Amino acid sequence: MSATDERRVADVPHAGPDARPQASPRLGALWARAAEMLRFLSVGGVAFVVDLGLFNLLRFGPGELLEHKPLTAKILSMAVATLVSWLGNRHWTFAAHRTERHGRELLVYGAVNLVGAAVPVLTLAFSHYVLQQDSPLADNVATVVGIAVGTVLRYVGYKRWVFTGRS
Repeated sequence: MSATDERRVADVPHAGPDARPQASPRLGALWARAAEMLRFLSVGGVAFVVDLGLFNLLRFGPGELLEHKPLTAKILSMAVATLVSWLGNRHWTFAAHRTERHGRELLVYGAVNLVGAAVPVLTLAFSHYVLQQDSPLADNVATVVGIAVGTVLRYVGYKRWVFTGRS
């Protein structure tokens, strides 16, 4: 090996036996986004269980408090689930981006949730009344598609309008 080649080799930093390869910044950002989405979906799952559980408790639980008022029971259960979801997303999913304006944040969060909740209703109405697909399977497919679209809209809405603080 010539002296020039030896200098080139000496200029290259060598990793020791315990060195780990450095992840690219892009890979790190991708991992952070994936982790955030998993937290978002986890919080949504907890809120779903709260919504469904409270709805059934109010309608069919001990005392059957709202047995003959399913819409009232649903509105109450959705309101509690929205609050649970806001707290989970605020303190876990988007903790680094929460704002100091709690009231504004909750109000906009509620508005984004109303839009997200309207989407499955609209997809069901479109499928059922416009496309005249009224079988149970078609109704369920339209609802699931609406829930998926609504979930994406919620995530984007939370990132863009609700949790706007900077880490």
